[in-house]
Amino acid sequence: MRIIYTLVILLFCVKTYGQEKNFIDQPHLETNAKIDTLIVPDRIFITIILNEADSKNKKSTEELEKILEKTLKNLNINTEKDLSLLDYSSDFKNLFLKGQNILKTKNYSLLVHNALTASKVLTALEDEGISNVNIERTEYSKAEELILELKSKAVKKAKVNAQKLLEPLGQKLGKAIFISDNNSIVNALQGQVKGIQIRGASSIYGSRAAEPMLVEFQKIKFETQVVVKFIID
Repeated sequence: MRIIYTLVILLFCVKTYGQEKNFIDQPHLETNAKIDTLIVPDRIFITIILNEADSKNKKSTEELEKILEKTLKNLNINTEKDLSLLDYSSDFKNLFLKGQNILKTKNYSLLVHNALTASKVLTALEDEGISNVNIERTEYSKAEELILELKSKAVKKAKVNAQKLLEPLGQKLGKAIFISDNNSIVNALQGQVKGIQIRGASSIYGSRAAEPMLVEFQKIKFETQVVVKFIID
């Protein structure tokens, strides 16, 4: 039984080696192609911090929450869907230092889908005395579909490259025998924003503080690279 088992393993190894050798011995051409594109982000995450200590008119967190919700609804933002509470904290040290005066802080995350809406949110909140607002990150909602599309285009480009290489030799391109697509990259620029923290519109825009803040988002770079090996007929 052990002899039969050993023979099976040997036959498998010989078969595998033969397949690898046949692959290497075939006349083939290896080429690679890269495709990239820049995309405007359509998911913009804004962090809003409601802090009683930072409030210009010393409003309570509860009052600031009502102002926040009203302001966003006036901008036609669905607060139930796009506004979420990140965390909540209280400064309990003040309980002992200042009697019952506990300062509370709440952090919210707001999702908007374009730069204009983000600008309106920043301006409107600043007007209401909520200025601790940050652009957290940006994303593209159809990133996976885009990467697949880029991979397809890269393979087509690799085929064209291979055909052009063989034209001077008068040889024909055969079928693909190897494809590698492990080099898809979403550029590290994703999430970077010019003017990432906005505090005090009047100090930035002067008399134009009532206008929407001009928030400029860097486009997200998507890049994919494939390696393809074709048989040479």
